Amino acid sequence: MTWGNDMKCLREAAVRQYHEDGYYWPVPVMSRQEAGQLRAALEAYEADAGILAGPLRHKSHLLFTWLADLVRHPRILDAVEDLIGPNILCWGSSFFIKEPRNPGFVSWHQDSTYWGLEPADVVTAWVALSDSSAANGAMRVVPGTHKLDQIPHNDTFRPENLLSRGQEIMVDVDESRAVMMELAAGEMSLHHVRLIHGSDPNPSDLRRIGFAIRYIPTYVRQAAGAHDSASLVRGVDTYGHFGREVQPDADMSAAAVAHHAAVSNAHAAILMRQTGKAMRA
Repeated sequence: MTWGNDMKCLREAAVRQYHEDGYYWPVPVMSRQEAGQLRAALEAYEADAGILAGPLRHKSHLLFTWLADLVRHPRILDAVEDLIGPNILCWGSSFFIKEPRNPGFVSWHQDSTYWGLEPADVVTAWVALSDSSAANGAMRVVPGTHKLDQIPHNDTFRPENLLSRGQEIMVDVDESRAVMMELAAGEMSLHHVRLIHGSDPNPSDLRRIGFAIRYIPTYVRQAAGAHDSASLVRGVDTYGHFGREVQPDADMSAAAVAHHAAVSNAHAAILMRQTGKAMRA
C-alpha cells in the first residue's frame, strides 16, 4: 500500500516499483565522505579489537552510537515510511562484510524464512559503506518473487555462507532474470522480506561493507518466539508486540554490551530454533 500523495523521499514510481518488483535502488542516503566516516569508525574499532565477528555483527546498532544514529537517519526513515507507514520499528541489523579475495557468499534465499514476523510487511534498507559492485559481490535479486508464499529452505551451515543457517531456497532459481543492485558508498537499496536474493563471493582486492537494517511497522508481531525486542525509531507504538531496546550510551560500553547480549540471545533463539546451534558470524 502507499500512504497518500505526500511522499517524503521516494517518487510514486519508485513506490510502485517496490510493490511490483519487491525492491528499489539506488536511494541516496549520505555523501561518499559521510559513508567513509562510518567505515572509518568500524575499522578503527577493528584495529583495536579485531575484525567484527559473531554476534557483534548483528543488532550492532545496540553497541555503537554511530549505528544507533544510522538506523534513525532521516533519509532512510523517510524512504521506509513511504513504503510501510509512519510508525516504524527497527527489528534488526546486520553487517554483511565480504573481505577481499574471500569465498564468502550469500545463497539464494528469502529473509522471511526464520524471522517469525507476521504479516510479512518487512523492508530491508541495505546501506553501502563501501562501493558494492559486480566485481566485489553485490546483491542480486529476482524481480517479483516477493509475491510468492514462503518457500521451504535447506539449512547447509556451510562456513562460506554468510547467512545464519547457511539456508538456501529449495527451488530452482532462474538466474537469467536476476538483477544486480550495484551501489556507491552512501547509497542504499530497499527490498521486501519475501524477495529471493543472494550474492556471489568477492574475488577483488577491495573490501565490501554493507549494513542491512530491518524495519517493520508497529502492527507486525513475532509469531515464532515468546521474547523479542525492537527499537522504536519513528512514530508511536500502540501495539507493544516487542520489548523496548535501549540505545547505547557510548560505543561498546558495559551497559550496551550487556543489553546487546541479552537481546541477541533472545533474537538468536528465534533465528536458530530447532537447530541446536548458536548464532554464527
